[in-house]
Amino acid sequence: MQLSSLGAGCRCHVYLIAEARVLSNRGSSGERKLMRHMLLVSAFLWTVLCGAGGVVRAEDGPVDFERDILPIFTRFGCNSGSCHGKQAGQNGFKLSLLAFDADFDFDALTKEGRGRRIFSVDPERSLLLTKPTGRNPHGGGKRLAPDGPEYRRLLAWIRGGMPRRVPGAAKLERITVNPEQEVLSPRQTRQVQVTAHYSDGTSKDVTRYAQFQSNEAAIAGVDDSGRVTAHGVCGEAAIMARYMGEIAVFRPTIPLDGEVPEKFYNELPRKNFIDSLVWKKLQRLRITPSQECSDEKYLRRVYIDIIGRVPTTAEAAAFLSDSKPDRREKLVDSLLEQPEYAEHWANKWADLLRPNPYRVGIKAVLNYDAWVRRAFRQNMPYDQFVRELVTARGSTYRNGAVTLFRDRRDPGERTTIVTQLFLGIRLECARCHHHPFEVWAQEDFYSFAAYFTNVSRKGTGLSPPISGSEEVFFTTAGSSTMAHPRTGATLSAKPLFGKAPDLDGETDPREALAAWMTSKENPFFAKVMVNRVWADLMGRGLVEPVDDLRATNPPTNPELLDALAKDFQEADFDIKALVRRITASHVYALSSLPGTRNVQDTRNYSRHYRQRLRAEVMLDAIVEITGVPESFSGMPPGSRAKELWTTRIGSLFLDAFGRPDPNQDPPCERTPDTTVVQSLHLMNSKNLYAKVTDSNGRAAQLSGSKRTPQEIVQQLYLAIYSRMPDSEERIIGRGLFQKKGISRRQATEDLMWALINTPEFVFKD
Repeated sequence: MQLSSLGAGCRCHVYLIAEARVLSNRGSSGERKLMRHMLLVSAFLWTVLCGAGGVVRAEDGPVDFERDILPIFTRFGCNSGSCHGKQAGQNGFKLSLLAFDADFDFDALTKEGRGRRIFSVDPERSLLLTKPTGRNPHGGGKRLAPDGPEYRRLLAWIRGGMPRRVPGAAKLERITVNPEQEVLSPRQTRQVQVTAHYSDGTSKDVTRYAQFQSNEAAIAGVDDSGRVTAHGVCGEAAIMARYMGEIAVFRPTIPLDGEVPEKFYNELPRKNFIDSLVWKKLQRLRITPSQECSDEKYLRRVYIDIIGRVPTTAEAAAFLSDSKPDRREKLVDSLLEQPEYAEHWANKWADLLRPNPYRVGIKAVLNYDAWVRRAFRQNMPYDQFVRELVTARGSTYRNGAVTLFRDRRDPGERTTIVTQLFLGIRLECARCHHHPFEVWAQEDFYSFAAYFTNVSRKGTGLSPPISGSEEVFFTTAGSSTMAHPRTGATLSAKPLFGKAPDLDGETDPREALAAWMTSKENPFFAKVMVNRVWADLMGRGLVEPVDDLRATNPPTNPELLDALAKDFQEADFDIKALVRRITASHVYALSSLPGTRNVQDTRNYSRHYRQRLRAEVMLDAIVEITGVPESFSGMPPGSRAKELWTTRIGSLFLDAFGRPDPNQDPPCERTPDTTVVQSLHLMNSKNLYAKVTDSNGRAAQLSGSKRTPQEIVQQLYLAIYSRMPDSEERIIGRGLFQKKGISRRQATEDLMWALINTPEFVFKD
């Protein structure tokens, strides 16, 4: 550019730069000080005079910091959690995670360190440009090409005076992806286009600056450019596109090769809407379901699922001899009315709600456990169950539900557990920064936490675990507010979405919160509960993890989740009715054995997914099979494992098989994983050996009876597997009694031990 082509102000600016450089090279200390002043003046003149004629423009229009600059940092990973976006920043430079705080980022670039990252006098020498282009040492390596559009845009922004906001600039409202859904063949590729939509009605292709991620990379992967590749695994994936805090999802479907006649799906049994919606999904994927399971498998499955134990030999024999067509439905009805139903399902919820005894005291834990069990014995509607927990007040000695607030003493902790358990929203990330995979910001977290700020207590506070002194929780009058930890702004109590209820300062604000949570208009409340129950019964949630409902983690069968939630609401949140609905479906009764067209399916319920027995269920089953009770410290004789009110009651067996650690904070849900430790424990357990060989146990009684070896074999199979042995198993079993040097009792004990140490016993299928 010729000097003559510049305006007077710009020519003055160039002259000042030239003079400053001369002084910096050979001037005295006083002259160098003068040089620094000249540079500052020159920077001011450059900004005012050169930028006075209008807003500087990039290649496609005026450069706006939020719209045009921040996406560059996200595109190249500069503000990711592994670089400058992490909590402490990187090498003295910190940006907000994924550009969620534009004001913070603007200050970090233009003001922090006295503006050393931007050299407005000579923009091309700015660290913001020299480091990512490799001209200066950069821990992140070379990120920008000097001739690339991002470099030119950053340079134009600096030359234009680094405006924070272009006057009248439109705001980003949402993004969309094209296509939204598509059926792909294995190894087929598809480019996803991301479009940003602004408040002024304009739109812009932002695919280059979007981030992409697949939730099922084995089914369909995606590269940094948004190119999706279908792999050889049948199923559906969710390809997340994220741009400047907005999210959209592309759902590719990859069906199996080969056609399946429509008639096949039309003729599948349909006992209720569950079957219809599962068959519809399987037809889209060209997956065929397994056959219906046998009565023996169904019997053991439904006993374990509903009441948490295996059937007795008498119960098994009675059901297997029943030929009535409605025998399964009647069995479910009878199990739902047994007291063991409440114990089993209360134990599941105790995992999620059980407080840390070191923090709340043993008596509070006992009262808490008793409250949960009483709720399930009364078949308390789920919405009432949650309301009583969220609004609990009174003494920890008299109202077990209030122990939740003794355990979670901070409004933030209460927010985390309430949103995750009862809404399926993992809000913890938003405590520190904008949620990277969702719409929730810090403001949402602390506005929700404000509902709990008026909860006060009197008592001794934290106390030794044995004494567990009483505390009384109550609500104080006044506004429900919290301060934003970063801005200091006062945030009033507000739900995560929808209209905020009016709070009068006198009524407990938690009442309004509970009403909003349990409302039938709340899209999360019913869904997360039916998803939990579905996962318990079917081996896998429609959404996994079960408490992580979000747009970027969609359900495998959205229509089914919606239908189950609606049915649950219409049944007035009756958990028993939900269990009955699921277990009455043909899908629930499918065999776990795969066929040729569903062997790879692990998420669409074309077969029953095997689950390892819960620790308490397995130990109680061993007690039932051997006829020898387990002894638990501090519990009455004959107590079952599922009746334990705290996980601090010692049991090596329960710990080996995944009982949650009460000292872990927050407590984790159980995993169905099997481990070598579990196998070794079952094979070498002195406790199991003592039960099998007990002189008053089942093995001793059977061997001492007048039963034939074949009858003993049948009784053991019926007790352990809830079925009769097949012909080969009978031959092998009888053979144990014919071995030389082995007594009748030893043979009985050996067979019992061997049958317990098999996958058929350890798993529910």
